[in-house]
Amino acid sequence: MNSKENMSHSTTYRKPRGPGAAASLLLLPLLLAACSGGAKPAGEAAGAAPAAAGPVEFSVMTITPSTPPAADDGPIKLAIEKAVNAKLNVQWVSNNIYAEKLNITLASGNLPDYIMINNPFSSTFRTMVQQGAFWDLTPFIAQYPNISKGISKTAWETTKMADGRNYGIPRPRPEDSESFFIIRKDWLDKLGLQVPATTEELQAVMKAFAENDPDGNGKKDTTPLAAYVNPADLGWGGNIGPVLGAIESSFTGAHGHWKWDEASKGLVYTALLPETRKSLEYLTEAYKQKWMPEDLLSLKLTQTRDLFKGNKAGIIVDKTGTLKLHADELKKAAPDFKYKDFYPLTTLNGYVPKGSGFNGMFAIPKSVPEAKVKAILKVIDTWMTPEVSAIQKYGLEGVHHKVENGKKITDPEKLKKDNASDFNHIVNIVDAVWESSPTPEEAEATELFRKVEGERAKVSVPDVSAGLYSPTGQKILPELDKRIQDIKSKIILGREPISAWDTFVAELKANPDVIQTTKEMTEAYKKRTGTP
Repeated sequence: MNSKENMSHSTTYRKPRGPGAAASLLLLPLLLAACSGGAKPAGEAAGAAPAAAGPVEFSVMTITPSTPPAADDGPIKLAIEKAVNAKLNVQWVSNNIYAEKLNITLASGNLPDYIMINNPFSSTFRTMVQQGAFWDLTPFIAQYPNISKGISKTAWETTKMADGRNYGIPRPRPEDSESFFIIRKDWLDKLGLQVPATTEELQAVMKAFAENDPDGNGKKDTTPLAAYVNPADLGWGGNIGPVLGAIESSFTGAHGHWKWDEASKGLVYTALLPETRKSLEYLTEAYKQKWMPEDLLSLKLTQTRDLFKGNKAGIIVDKTGTLKLHADELKKAAPDFKYKDFYPLTTLNGYVPKGSGFNGMFAIPKSVPEAKVKAILKVIDTWMTPEVSAIQKYGLEGVHHKVENGKKITDPEKLKKDNASDFNHIVNIVDAVWESSPTPEEAEATELFRKVEGERAKVSVPDVSAGLYSPTGQKILPELDKRIQDIKSKIILGREPISAWDTFVAELKANPDVIQTTKEMTEAYKKRTGTP
């Protein structure tokens, strides 16, 4: 393979055929030899790559919320490429279909050089790591100070695989700005309602939003909760996606699929908790009363955001950092809307999730030559410097921002036009809100968000299972997750009675694989935490 091909190719391996091929698409001995150029083992000491004569060219696959995504010849991309001495061949994939597209890409064998893995704990990715499909980056990380120190220790620790090694670079995210309920404060004020602190109070707010015309158009056409169930993204709250999952977690008090039980000194699968059943009854009533979209099973994240941005819904589950994504559009439909009306709940039933410090991670296929691995890491490390990361935050001076009294005053429309924020999905420098607050309105919202996040930090609940490995769970949980999502969805939509859940839970409690998975997860948790 010549040097030009080395710099621009996507990694390819031959997919196995015959019975069991789907399960063994991840048995990748051929990948280790493909285009490897005699690459050294990942365990050898690695330093930064020597300076290249020309730009480092490599392919990237990542997520984007934008339609259309950033242009290949756009000014932001060109400026970043010049600053980091690289040529990026980016495949932007809509966040609505990323999980599905990732699975197809992994199965195809045609892997980009730098690929975003949205769930590094999935059975698919774990199996590929075990088969040697991706580089162990552990020996390299310390050689790149911005990568090693610019991403939290929590993120690095949590994303380790079962062997204690890091096979990707985490996408950093603030730990206490995890997606949670955001509510229209101006609607609450108009209807004389308080900010809800319990699921019972949230139910009363949803009822009022549905019946009392908060948008003032004289019609009962408001959707209180912008909810969806994404079949390709089972979500963290209990297999029904992040919105309904946030309600379920507010009942169970667990962030994720597992909860530590002090009485039994072990982890409990949240589907088995009685509070999960209560949350299903709650959600079934909300759907029956039309407090959620009737077509929530087919809606995508972007469509629920459109409901909120279009002044049609009053509650959404999202991050505080998405304020401008929503508010600048919402102001067109509701001119009196203020940034401070994008109001994040501190807790619900005393619960709020604590983030893992990351949102997916980027992995490099093992058949990318070691020299190129180092070159890619050097590009990312340079990109993480304040000077370069500022390009996607503020754009170009005289084009996307101007400087007044030492502050960068951005033009949001021009930044949006050139998809500046898309590049956060390749390299993201964490700030829970934003770096610059030039207007009094933005400063007021920033103060609110930081106060809420400070309060959340005192009580937020981490996902105790993040990074834990169960051999049995790896085999059974992907299919079990689908079954759980299916039965929950049918119950919420009124297609199955709640008694169907009772039957299902009884089956799970007697299932030897579920029992064994629980044992293995508990052992892994105790080993990681030192719990006796």
